[in-house]
Amino acid sequence: MTASNDLLSADLTMGTVMLKVGDMTMMSNYYQKALGLDIVAEADGGQYLGRGSTPLVHLQPAGGLHIPGRGEAGLFHTALLFNDQASLAATVASAAQYSPQAFAGSADHLVSEAFYFTDPEGNGIELYWDRPRDAWSWKNGEVEMDSLALSPQHYLQQHLTEESVVGQRQSAADIGHVHLQVGDVKTAEQFYVNTLGFEKTSGFHGQALFVSAGGYHHHMAMNVWNSRGAGPRKDTLGLGEVLIRVPGTDDVGSLRERLARHRIAVADTGAEISFNDPWNNRIRVSVDAGQSAK
Repeated sequence: MTASNDLLSADLTMGTVMLKVGDMTMMSNYYQKALGLDIVAEADGGQYLGRGSTPLVHLQPAGGLHIPGRGEAGLFHTALLFNDQASLAATVASAAQYSPQAFAGSADHLVSEAFYFTDPEGNGIELYWDRPRDAWSWKNGEVEMDSLALSPQHYLQQHLTEESVVGQRQSAADIGHVHLQVGDVKTAEQFYVNTLGFEKTSGFHGQALFVSAGGYHHHMAMNVWNSRGAGPRKDTLGLGEVLIRVPGTDDVGSLRERLARHRIAVADTGAEISFNDPWNNRIRVSVDAGQSAK
């Protein structure tokens, strides 16, 4: 049994995902027009896009960097979570209409219904809705998930409404989880579970790992489907940083101590800490200060 002070807070949330971008105009247009996000704030030439005052994706210009190869470690997808099926359907419809070729698939995962797209610079995107927690099944400490057929056409016919289309930009969305490509699952578990303090919620034949805090199905995931054996990342376009928000300074302090015990190098401002996972994916952990754009 893991001691409670070695676990991340059950009340953590996933914050803004920062992407390093080659073509700001093209990428900003995609996130605004396809996904129905608005510019929430601008800083240092970059844009924070989200719903209402909540930033979800941070696009930061990084001209001169190349798009990572398929087999490199990095981002598998950023997952945007919607409150209801109608809101999800409205964004699936706008994404499919804006760029049909960007659609990458769909699945009923038992705990959720999900639709997948790829942005113009190759970053994966998941749009999803969670079933209520009391509808999830757990067995031997792991949540039961699957990838069952889910017809986009039938889903839109069933759930898309005029109200959800008109009110698309007013409907809430959050970063539900972030899924990474890594070199091996064993090392990922050692870092994200044994060091960082997530709890394992599911695995898939040594090919994928799902982790969370507070009994969610997963706040983060790692897989080797494209990237088995990948080493540390070079500086490329794509994932720049994953933000994790925790309730208080004590949570940051406990994590700081755990990382020090494991000799993980940390950039520390006092209020937040930043560090790299074994593949140089940058993680930042900060106290949740409310609807802040930074």
